[in-house]
Amino acid sequence: MNKTLPTPVSALFAALLFFAFSSGLQAQRPGGVGVGVQLGDPSGLSLNLPTGGRASIDLLAAWDLDDFFFLNGHALFMQPLGSAPNFGVFYGPGLFIGVRDRGRGRWDFDDEVYAGASGTIGLNYFIDQFEIYLRATLRLQLIDKTDGQAGGGLGLRYYF
Repeated sequence: MNKTLPTPVSALFAALLFFAFSSGLQAQRPGGVGVGVQLGDPSGLSLNLPTGGRASIDLLAAWDLDDFFFLNGHALFMQPLGSAPNFGVFYGPGLFIGVRDRGRGRWDFDDEVYAGASGTIGLNYFIDQFEIYLRATLRLQLIDKTDGQAGGGLGLRYYF
């Protein structure tokens, strides 16, 4: 059964894409690679890689050793909120892929693979080399079936 995203979710996703490609401002984030954790849906390890351009690459890997593996990647654009350079908003388009075990207790080629497009938006605050963030992520599953999902979480990263 195909599901469609509700109209408010579609509007939020469209606004996210508009802001991702129209902003020229950047929040002041520490240089280098950011490594941390995110608690939420999904929970996992978070990695933020600088690109030298306006966006950074944000990766989230989540897994349950017996059930699933999930990888979500976004091009993140950051900008400060108001005059506070350490407090900002981030947003960006992305892709995800996941593999779910079908209950046989081992990984094999019959497992369910799903993938699609995503968009994320959130708030972050930098304290020296640390980033604390809160995000919402909308996912549109396109492979295996069409489905819309929402997730997000609270995260902490350290920048080297």
